[in-house]
Amino acid sequence: MPRAYTVERIEKRVPIEVAVHICGDERTPGVEETFTENVSARGARVITGRRWRMNDLLMLASAGDFQTVARVAYCQPRRGEGFAIGLEFLEPVGSWVVHS
Repeated sequence: MPRAYTVERIEKRVPIEVAVHICGDERTPGVEETFTENVSARGARVITGRRWRMNDLLMLASAGDFQTVARVAYCQPRRGEGFAIGLEFLEPVGSWVVHS
């Protein structure tokens, strides 16, 4: 009989709305001003108006001096409209709102 395993996050997510700017690359061009639903030191859940593919890369920047290349870990449709994407920060620079 197969065993079920649960995966726990290394750090806790903090439910907070932070204004962010996301920008795709040549494969997924486009720029969007949006916000987070929750954040951690290593990633964020971001609301977006478009569908992203798993492993797409984008640039994310917040007010202040934080910016990073981020990998899309998932993209889920939201009730009503838009999508929620899980982002893994790959090359963070500057101060983010949550410190580990």
